[in-house]
Amino acid sequence: MLIKSRAIVLHSLKFGDSQLIVDLLTAQVGRVSFICRLPSSRKSRIKKPFFQPLSILNIEFDHRQNLKLQKFKNVAVAEPFASIPFDSYKLSISLFLAEFLAYATRGEQQDILLYNYIENSMLWLDGTRRSFSNFHLVFTMRLSRFIGFYPNLEDYEEGDFFDLRSGIFCKMPPLHPDFIPPAEASRIVLLMRMNYESMHLFRMSREERNRCVEWILTYYRLHIPNFPVLKSVAVLRELFS
Repeated sequence: MLIKSRAIVLHSLKFGDSQLIVDLLTAQVGRVSFICRLPSSRKSRIKKPFFQPLSILNIEFDHRQNLKLQKFKNVAVAEPFASIPFDSYKLSISLFLAEFLAYATRGEQQDILLYNYIENSMLWLDGTRRSFSNFHLVFTMRLSRFIGFYPNLEDYEEGDFFDLRSGIFCKMPPLHPDFIPPAEASRIVLLMRMNYESMHLFRMSREERNRCVEWILTYYRLHIPNFPVLKSVAVLRELFS
């Protein structure tokens, strides 16, 4: 079946001397992996820079469900980034989010709302001139709405604990170690109130921001099987002092 779709690059891996294996999140069929040859000719329609993390592409391929690795018929950059590749802070965030999404969306089928959320978020980051130091926190927390374990905020009261396993607030600490104490649990509500346009109004120190990253990743690790420790977190921790 011939598929034409927007797609976001999550990961690429060199295979042999002149091939790449590329993992994409597509608008039409969800997660798909491709193998493609990179011709040495400068006139080639497929170029390695197309497959930088979180690049937004237009692709065309003959989707064969019995194949683990599909092959492109056509591929082109749909939305060239103007600032992300040239801004060390934005680039570091995008590398973290690409690694994060590679595991958070593993096995996802077609979900146009999820796809649009990710694409629109990256276009916002590329275009913004405002402070974006909270972007990765807002992005990762709001993503949980699309993949099925958005925190239940309805019953929150000041002083509550947050149970990371069940995704709910509670008056007493649960009988397991996976919870957030009240002082930090209130930040979940704060993050949920933020959006990209307003998040510059909410100030946090680098230490506070890094603690939020730690429990957000723990939350995902508890809800997604085999979600690993991310290599890119070390770089992220040094940002926005």
